[in-house]
Amino acid sequence: MDKLKGKVAIVTGATSGMGRETAKLFAKEGAKVVITGRNEKRAKEVVDDIEKNGGEAIYLIVDMTDLNEVGKIIDKTVDAYGTVDILFNNAGMLSLNPLLEVSLEEWNKVFNVNVTAALILAQKVAPIMKEKGKGVIINTSSIAGYAGHHGFAAYISSKHAMEGLNKSMAYELGPEIRVNAIAPGSIKTAMLDSAGGEEALDYIIQGCTLKRCGAPEDIASVALFLASDDSAYVSGQSIRVDGGYEA
Repeated sequence: MDKLKGKVAIVTGATSGMGRETAKLFAKEGAKVVITGRNEKRAKEVVDDIEKNGGEAIYLIVDMTDLNEVGKIIDKTVDAYGTVDILFNNAGMLSLNPLLEVSLEEWNKVFNVNVTAALILAQKVAPIMKEKGKGVIINTSSIAGYAGHHGFAAYISSKHAMEGLNKSMAYELGPEIRVNAIAPGSIKTAMLDSAGGEEALDYIIQGCTLKRCGAPEDIASVALFLASDDSAYVSGQSIRVDGGYEA
């Protein structure tokens, strides 16, 4: 308990799945949490759950495809809590169209959510963290950032880009700011369901040494490790949480 006591943490895409469980865990460990999402009902439910369990949180309704809105997340967090200590760039968008069918509009939306929004938020939050002399940024990558596969061209490309952006952030924002990524495999979330669920991705599950899907809590526990001083000498890394899958 209290691993994040007194910290202010932003978790984007926190109204379901990995983001929701991470926001709840961060609050349990003492952080004041700012959650973002597009669905106000779900956002309020997450905040209510956190407050019911003695934590503190607020929500911001943000469409991460609208880059003009993204930077306001930092401004509104500072207005509410005065600072930012932890940024978890968790919001993500899946694309299931193969290479020859991806429209430029879809391509841009996927990159806006999965890559560009993270860049904008890092640019906005870095001066705050550097002035404090300490801060943590966590990015959500994917095992899709390590190999290619048929039918996911925009998504796979965006996650390869995130791997590069994560490294660049770590090199350019240190030594004050630690930057790492989490690369999930098959995790039981709404995004997994939209891709056809466990049955459609059985080839990935069977390719894991653990032969099963992960849970959002599996990601949350790694995010807590990276957000806390338990990982004080870890930066520039991408931690695969994939059940032992070799792409």
